[in-house]
Amino acid sequence: MKETLIASVNVGMPKTVPNGRKEVETGIFKSPVEEGAYLGKLGFEGDEQADLKNHGGSDKAACVYSVDRFPFWENGILPKLGPGAFGENLSIENGAEEDFCIGDTFAIGEAVVQLSQPRQPCFKLSVRYGVPELPAKVQETGYSGFYFRVLQEGLVREGDRLELVQRHEAGISVMRANEIMYHRKEDAEAIRSLLAVEELSASWRNSLEKRLAGLE
Repeated sequence: MKETLIASVNVGMPKTVPNGRKEVETGIFKSPVEEGAYLGKLGFEGDEQADLKNHGGSDKAACVYSVDRFPFWENGILPKLGPGAFGENLSIENGAEEDFCIGDTFAIGEAVVQLSQPRQPCFKLSVRYGVPELPAKVQETGYSGFYFRVLQEGLVREGDRLELVQRHEAGISVMRANEIMYHRKEDAEAIRSLLAVEELSASWRNSLEKRLAGLE
């Protein structure tokens, strides 16, 4: 596997921002912390989410996004991007959605984490950048990022390496999971293959089980 590094550890507190004629509270604005941050079971110290129904929780303790994707988004879609551009806690380099699988386990600094699900694009991405089609574009490309649950708490710093502890035997990449969720909605066999991964997050499992029930 590639040697993937933490390019930045980013945290932030919710803030209220304009959204058309209304306002919305969001935790999507994150800033790098050079000294690193302690990663607990529910997330990084100094970091909170505004919408706890759709964000946060043990299955979504840390949001991850690859800076390798930034050039794609900067090519006529978004402005120049920096760490935390997609609201991620961990900006990584030299690895993206096709390189990581649901259920993979990694050591990062003092912490041990497990990949639980792709990140589902939120409308607050479009609020941040004023690009209404951005969430749909994330779905279309599969350039979503992903979430970690925390198996062992600990300090994580910029420059730490993602050390693969165990590759999940199913080998369903984040990119493949996105394809099943957004582009193969009527493929019962593909849905079953993803549901067979016990480490899949509860929210994705619930959505896919409902979809499969509808197909059957």
